[in-house]
Amino acid sequence: MPSVHDPERTGSAELRAALPPTLAAAICDFERHLRLERNVSDHTVRAYTADVVSLLDHLSRLGGRTIRSLDLRVLRSWLAARRAGGSARSSVARRAASARTFTAWARSAGLSEADAGALLVSPRAHRTLPPILDRHDAAALMAVPTPPDPTTLDRRDRVVLELLYATAIRVGELVGANIDDVDRGRRVIRVFGKGSKERTVPYGLAAERAIDDWLTNGRPALAIARSGAALVLGARGGRIDARTVRSVVHRRLAAVAGAPDLGPHGLRHTAATHLLDGGADLRSVQELLGHASLATTQIYTHVSVERLRQTYVRAHPRA
Repeated sequence: MPSVHDPERTGSAELRAALPPTLAAAICDFERHLRLERNVSDHTVRAYTADVVSLLDHLSRLGGRTIRSLDLRVLRSWLAARRAGGSARSSVARRAASARTFTAWARSAGLSEADAGALLVSPRAHRTLPPILDRHDAAALMAVPTPPDPTTLDRRDRVVLELLYATAIRVGELVGANIDDVDRGRRVIRVFGKGSKERTVPYGLAAERAIDDWLTNGRPALAIARSGAALVLGARGGRIDARTVRSVVHRRLAAVAGAPDLGPHGLRHTAATHLLDGGADLRSVQELLGHASLATTQIYTHVSVERLRQTYVRAHPRA
């Protein structure tokens, strides 16, 4: 029986370099499949590839030299080893998903006769709801006063906050937005989400005022040749990056007494929750957030106790 090996303490690149040639070639082909055929994000490619490198390293240590040696027993022992090594349930669940994606691809690519991961069961990840802003804190955040003589970056920060809260878009979607993606007549913005899926999201008057001020008085002062069509710019004129957006959110929230310290994702969750609290139906919020599954929206959002109470009083005959 091979000794227990903890890939968490070994770099993925080092493990990959040590794989038998056939397994290493399978990793390269799988990575190409994810990028070119599945068109998933770079982050997902890295995560799935690292998981499969760990899996194939485990297979190799058990004596397997080809993908045909990968069966349900190997998959289960790999997950058990990760769990015994202290991996959280969420991490084990993610690794199981990576493995199932890989084995399904391996079968379709002719590297194995059966999909070994089709029967693989993994623990359900415990999903914890991130903190959100209540309506008072959200109003206070959006009311943080702009200086009487705002700088270009003041205007930039305002449009960042207004768009994130108004649309519930992801930080990467904001970063990737171009000027032409904004339809100011209809007050909607087109974004490209996970898997380059396009959707159109509405925004309100407050966000429109911020966009108008930014495009009229802010962006022209920063724009340079390499700005291209980017909607929001960084201090040096290039497309704003996710780190800067996070810094803006954290800095502006620090000015709101008693508010939790959230990032852009917290504003996304806040916006979705406030929509539900205001009476929006779950499927509309699903469309707004760009979730492929309604189940994801049900987990991602929660309904306030007060709204549940109001619904109960209105609907139950014995209330």
